[in-house]
Amino acid sequence: MISLDEIDVASFSGVGPSLCQTLAKLGVNTALDLVFHLPYRYEDRTRLWPIAEVRAGDLVQVQGQIVSSQVVQGKKRSLQVVIQDALGQLTLRFYHFSSGQARQLGVGHRVRCFGEVRRGRNGLEIYHPEYLVLQGDVWPPLAECLTPVYPLTEGIGQKRIRQLADAAIKLLELHPLTEWLPSQIRDRYGFPELNSALKLLHQPPLDVAVSEIVEYRHPAQTRFIFEELLAHHFSLILLRQKIQTNDAHVIERKIKSSVDHLLDHLPYRLTKAQLRVIDEVEFDMARPFPMLRLVQGDVGSGKTLVAAVAALRVIESGFQVAVMAPTEILAEQHRENFTQWYEPLGIEIGWLSGKSKGAARKAVLQAMVQGDISIVIGTHALFQDDVNFKQLALVVVDEQHRFGVHQRLALKNKSLDSGRVPHQLIMTATPIPRTLAMSAYADLDTSIIDELPPGRKQVKTAVLSNGKRDQVITRVERACKAGRQAYWVCTLVDESDALQCEAAETTYAMLQQALPELTVRLVHGRLSADEKAYAMNEFKEGRTDLLVATTVIEVGVDVPNASLMIIENPERLGLAQLHQLRGRVGRGDQESYCLLMYTPPLSKNGKARLGVMRESDNGFVIAEKDLEIRGPGEVLGTRQTGLMQFRVADLQRDKKWLEAVRQDATHFSQHPQLIKGIMDRWIGANMAFAEV
Repeated sequence: MISLDEIDVASFSGVGPSLCQTLAKLGVNTALDLVFHLPYRYEDRTRLWPIAEVRAGDLVQVQGQIVSSQVVQGKKRSLQVVIQDALGQLTLRFYHFSSGQARQLGVGHRVRCFGEVRRGRNGLEIYHPEYLVLQGDVWPPLAECLTPVYPLTEGIGQKRIRQLADAAIKLLELHPLTEWLPSQIRDRYGFPELNSALKLLHQPPLDVAVSEIVEYRHPAQTRFIFEELLAHHFSLILLRQKIQTNDAHVIERKIKSSVDHLLDHLPYRLTKAQLRVIDEVEFDMARPFPMLRLVQGDVGSGKTLVAAVAALRVIESGFQVAVMAPTEILAEQHRENFTQWYEPLGIEIGWLSGKSKGAARKAVLQAMVQGDISIVIGTHALFQDDVNFKQLALVVVDEQHRFGVHQRLALKNKSLDSGRVPHQLIMTATPIPRTLAMSAYADLDTSIIDELPPGRKQVKTAVLSNGKRDQVITRVERACKAGRQAYWVCTLVDESDALQCEAAETTYAMLQQALPELTVRLVHGRLSADEKAYAMNEFKEGRTDLLVATTVIEVGVDVPNASLMIIENPERLGLAQLHQLRGRVGRGDQESYCLLMYTPPLSKNGKARLGVMRESDNGFVIAEKDLEIRGPGEVLGTRQTGLMQFRVADLQRDKKWLEAVRQDATHFSQHPQLIKGIMDRWIGANMAFAEV
């Protein structure tokens, strides 16, 4: 029996080598690929709109006689065609046209066209409509079903891809696909059978519930949403199982250990949440297979200390630890914290960043391979080929979303202790919405530090326009003269008229002039590591009153005396990043404030984001709102690479299915052939990244 994945698109009528290459860019190489190249929306070409009834924003099909056709000069030269039916007139405008088109669209010809209505210089207009000029006296029949609109790439249009999809559906009728979803699941949710669902989505009949299909609620769509989310869930669980078939060093708790010494000499007591998460991590590391644990905590909840305790357990068991952060500033902050905790215990901290060069770098690399250094802290430099460990037993990755799953897995091969895979502790101060934690992080166990250290005060947040800049500067002066310190955050390094963002350099110069009695310093990503370190240290030591910075200070900076933050153009940032920045203040015992100074007018999304910041300081609430406003792609960042590129599903729109997918996935454990069938169909080659 012929299978659709054996039928090459090159065998379709009119498909030559050039079109094959174009289709390959869409991931379409076989008839099976075409069948699963599903429409992302639909157009209703089953009826004609009277011109008098169309409104701006409507997507309409109209027909009429051309009463005017002329090339006009405005800002841009255009072909302006006016058509008329029994009740009204409408302008068609073409900015790109040939002399042949101008003749074809001459006065007296009758035309049917489809497009979006806009307000133009002549009233209502359609720019570059799809059109058909009547040949003869009889109009061709209207479409019998909704018209699918497919994802495209350069070199192919909707008309051609529709023809190919129709041909693929005819082949589907001759060679139906195997159904991998069990009948009990289909019956429970009212899902149609696979082949009929595919036919309906490519060729929706006239009686289909249009509102359901437009809103992705039709059972033919929800079955594929469910199936794709299921495939993704299986892939992450499989990835987890694959990693945990490896051996790991067993890290046992010791009585009267260095950990006890560390905790006894802290100037504060750990919160119950920190103690609970330490227990979870230590339980995982005491098992003979790799830990895969994500530790979430709001800004200032004490995740780094949890990591330090886990690392100390590994070090006193005779093995090595790698701590990786996404930026030099955050890595430097970790080095300072770990040094403060470990120095009294006689533990040396290794340092490896992109700026590490020459003899110093060589010495650290050699000490790591020989096992003379127990812990190395660094940035992406830890990924480099010449970086190896003698016995790496724990990898701590901070701000996981900046790296991506493939990068953190790359560290598992860094130990010369072959056959052993290090435990992985992933930390994030960007709380992950439950929706995403259930899907994007299904390969990780999750711990949540849901308690802030005692004495932390809520940061009061105000939203104001940049027209009140002078009042804000006065407030900064008053706070600094009272012995406090302040941040002034700019969202770009370079001046950019298009984004209307104040450049850090310009703001720095302005504030120096406006506040001559204060010590003002500047820090941004283009300074050298030494310059940044100096500016940050001067601020930390209290010798700087006001620090002008870009978002390089987003994570890892801890100055308890800083109680005021001004963020310019906050509308340019996502909620999670704004929350991270705000977390730099409120670390001491005094009242702290964050002023969000925007450039009007604000977009609808901008207003929504700033409103959430004013109303909440709970990172988990903010994360959910961020997901609603921006969608999962932007929230996840690099995590969306690989398996996260969905064809049908949308994590935000379809979050109601995630719990059902998680529960139903357990019923497949006895049916590996069904799991393989679903994964091959939806993920296929994308599973390759798990081999990194």
